[in-house]
Amino acid sequence: MKPVFKQYNQNQLMLLPPSLEELVPQNHPVRVVNTIVDKLNIDNILKQYKGGGTSSFDPRMLLKVLVYSYMINTYSSRKIERLLHENVNFMWLSGMQTPDHNTINRFRSEKLKDILKPIFAEMVLMMHQAGYLDIKEIYTDGTKIEANANRYTFVWGRAIKTRREKILSQIHELWQYAENVTLRELPDTMPTTYEEITPEKIETAIDNINNSLIGQKVEPKIKQKLNNVKKKWPQKLREYQEMEEILKERNSYSKTDNDATFMRMKEDHMMNGQLKPAYNSQISTNNQFILNYTVHQTTTDTVTFKEHIEEFPTLYNMLPEKVTADAGYGSEENYEYAEQMNIEAFIKYNYFHKEQTKKWLNDISKSENYFYNHQQDCLYCPMGQKMLRIDTKTTTTKTGYKQTIARYQAQNCEGCSLRPACHKSSTNRIVDVNHNVRKHRAKAKERLMSEEGLIKRSRRPIEPEPVFGNIKHNKKFKRFNLKGKLKVEIEMGLISIAHNLLKLSKIA
Repeated sequence: MKPVFKQYNQNQLMLLPPSLEELVPQNHPVRVVNTIVDKLNIDNILKQYKGGGTSSFDPRMLLKVLVYSYMINTYSSRKIERLLHENVNFMWLSGMQTPDHNTINRFRSEKLKDILKPIFAEMVLMMHQAGYLDIKEIYTDGTKIEANANRYTFVWGRAIKTRREKILSQIHELWQYAENVTLRELPDTMPTTYEEITPEKIETAIDNINNSLIGQKVEPKIKQKLNNVKKKWPQKLREYQEMEEILKERNSYSKTDNDATFMRMKEDHMMNGQLKPAYNSQISTNNQFILNYTVHQTTTDTVTFKEHIEEFPTLYNMLPEKVTADAGYGSEENYEYAEQMNIEAFIKYNYFHKEQTKKWLNDISKSENYFYNHQQDCLYCPMGQKMLRIDTKTTTTKTGYKQTIARYQAQNCEGCSLRPACHKSSTNRIVDVNHNVRKHRAKAKERLMSEEGLIKRSRRPIEPEPVFGNIKHNKKFKRFNLKGKLKVEIEMGLISIAHNLLKLSKIA
């Protein structure tokens, strides 16, 4: 028996050539992108275009192409350009138009700046109205995504401070040397503190030292050092000032993306705690749809909560009624903010699970186990002894939030049989108590232990965490392609829209 092959003729003509419409399946995700984007109000994008000159590509078409590209894990503008020539879905979506990679990239990084967030919110509202999600109940979490920056060119705030202090120390030595040689006190122009070190003050101090040493017998090494100092230090200090302006409240930044901060990542294959330039990306979800996204330069989730939640009124004209988050958000400031905004916060604190164990409850060294008498404003230690209030101190967090801490001291720990297990201080035990934190944690515990709280706690791990897993592992989005916080926010918006529409295409 001879094998029989199907007829193959590349040059065969068709009487009725197929259209692109016929080649795209009816239930394909690209049709969801096309339908949703067609319904959007893009007036804000249209305002970015000026009249005159040659014609421009339709911004609605470019937005469709970008969203679908992020949906199929294609983030490079050059790859998108190639797909517009080769892929049937892209040809159908663009109407056979072929913008080049420069046009695509300019539209993404310039035209969508400060505009994509309202478009994202409009899509979320469409899904909310269709019953796919609820914007009143949210689940919030964060993850660190690597920046498009060199991992080995960085600036550290501590290093700058150390160098400035070294300059101050050396200039003091030269100043002291000049006073010893001339046997007189120099004019009082010498900076004395770290904050006073400026290029102008250093230049003045160096000039005074040089003028005082005219006609004096000066060691060659000192002359050489003074010349070197005058030539390099003022310029170095100006560089340090520029670096500190970029740093602001941060501890580090990347030289190739000044907005990126060095953060400890979970993807640490060498297991050496390597830091990488990254952004802290926060999302809120419901039914695994992303309702809000924000990008932050700080490494901790705690200080991102308020800024993240404050965007909801801008997006949806309302705050969420209920927020569920893990212990990374359980700070006094966040509890206070949620209470002020009438948000029911199902947020754990750092020892929520530990305090329910026998070991914790029986640990007499834990001041959280001490009974507080509100009327007499005192604590009772495990022996039943009164601990009287001896002081009140106020601390301020990095965000400017003021915390009030009360200090209580035991009256007589001498000879107490429980002392070895209670504390190791040589004096009577002193305990710091933040009563506001205690109050908020008691309320949080009551909510978390309720029937609704148990449901929220069990649902939280299957809300934002799988979304991050999908973005990072299924969509291979582990590193931003654009540089700068504003452009990174655009990319975070595109990947969030792509995630939502892909999920919608599977359940609609």
